[in-house]
Formats: sequence, C-alpha cells, structure tokens
Amino acid sequence: MSEQHVVVEDTYTGHVSAGAAAQRRTVPGASIVKMSVGPMDNNAYLVKCDNTGKGLLIDAANDADRIEQLLSQELPGLDLIVTTHQHFDHWQALAQVAGSTGVPTAAHPLDAEPLPVRPDRLLAEGETVEIGDLRLEVIHLVGHTPGSVALALTDGDGHVHLFTGDCLFPGGVGKTWAPEDFVTLIDDVEQKVFGRFGDETAIYPGHGDDTTLGTERPKLAEWRERGW
Repeated sequence: MSEQHVVVEDTYTGHVSAGAAAQRRTVPGASIVKMSVGPMDNNAYLVKCDNTGKGLLIDAANDADRIEQLLSQELPGLDLIVTTHQHFDHWQALAQVAGSTGVPTAAHPLDAEPLPVRPDRLLAEGETVEIGDLRLEVIHLVGHTPGSVALALTDGDGHVHLFTGDCLFPGGVGKTWAPEDFVTLIDDVEQKVFGRFGDETAIYPGHGDDTTLGTERPKLAEWRERGW
C-alpha cells in the first residue's frame, strides 16, 4: 500500500480531478468522499455512517494504492465494495482492494461474470444495502449494461443521494450501443429515478461532476428526442 497521504478537502463542489485532492461532503448521519481515479476520470465514492464508522466503497475503479490509502485514512471500517457495472474502467482496482482489505464485494448478477473477483453478494432491484445505520436502496437500470445498478441513500434529513454509475450524468443518460438499449435506459431512468425522487436529489455519477434531478429534469424530452 502506498504511504502517500491523500488530501481530502472539506469544501465540497463535486468537481474532482484524477491525482488531485478528494472531497468530503457531510450530510446528516453520513459523510461522502469523492475521488477521481485513473485515465478515464472515474469517480470512487466512500460512504461512511457517522454513528458506527462502518462504510461502503462504490467502484474500486483504478489507482488501487490511492484508494487503499484513502480507506486507511477515512474508512478503516469498510464493510462492502459495490461495483456499479461490468465495464473494465470501473473495476481496475477491485481485485487488489478486495484482496488487501478482505472486504466482501457486490454487483448485479447480470454484470458479475466479467468482474475480476466473484461477487460475494448479488444485488437485485429494491434490495437494501445496510451499512451501519445507513440504508441504500438498489435500483437496477438496464441499457448501459444489462446489470447496472444505482444506489439511493436517504440521509437523516430525508434528502436522497443517488450514486448512478454510468446510467445518469449531467446532460444525459449513459452511453448505449443500440437504439433499443437507449430506449430501455431512458425509460428506466425516467420511471425509477425521475419518477420517484424529488428535484433536490443529488446525483453522483461514475465520471465527472455531480448534478441534481432538478437540474436535469427539464431536459428529459430533449434527451429522448435526440436518442442519446
């Protein structure tokens, strides 16, 4: 493991850069640390329960040594590693981090086979991931890959924090490779995300900056019309 300290800023903007400082957002009952890793600007997220010190890593995407160092600093009580989907850029550090921490891993069964470690837990639509006192709902979104999942955390004030992998970004849904996959994905995102959660819902994507559902909602018809 690298001994290089990872700088974590407490001023949270949602914009992080590969190799630069991580950022910590404090919400009622939890903290969220966001760090960009690897050449594709992947986001890795640590979600920590304030009451118990237990936590979750979402996407051990790259830069395994940096992720391990960040965990040692911020989340020694790691309980679970979730991989949002099967694409290689989201699991380059998974084998090393899972091996060094001994922590179980989780993914949707439809995306499990390409992963470098067999998931200890298979996630399904509507399930709850319990981390200390935190509860994160699993939302299965089909189209970017068959088994992509988002995780919805409701904080102590009732605000929702949604980790969307590559299914929803500022400005559109995730990439698809066939028109029918785009329709499936935007249908799922409209029904399971925009149809359920309020405008204040924070979106934490697999790459790039954060957004909110309120910012993106007026653009849904445009996305559907353009087909991406």
